[in-house]
Amino acid sequence: MKFYTYILRSLKDGKHYIGQTANLGKRLREHNNGTVRSTKHHAPYELLHFEEFYSRTEAIKRENYFKSAVGWKELNLIKQSSRGFPEGIP
Repeated sequence: MKFYTYILRSLKDGKHYIGQTANLGKRLREHNNGTVRSTKHHAPYELLHFEEFYSRTEAIKRENYFKSAVGWKELNLIKQSSRGFPEGIP
C-alpha cells in the first residue's frame, strides 16, 4: 500500500495545509467538501505538492518535517515553484 504526504493551498485565502493519507484523491475531496474540521473554513483547495511512501511511518515523518523550522524553508520553496496538479491525482 502507498501513502502520501501532501500540501494543499486554499483557493479562498491562500492558507496552506500539510497532511498524510493512504488515498490522496479521497482526502482532497474530503477537504474540498468541508468534511475535515481543521480545513473546512478555508475550502476549496488545490493540491500543490505530494510525495509517495511505502509506509505510513515514512509519510508521517515527512509531514512532521514540513511542519518543523528546517522543513518550513523547503516548504516555502515548494510553494513558490508549484502551480498545482490540474492533470489529476494518483
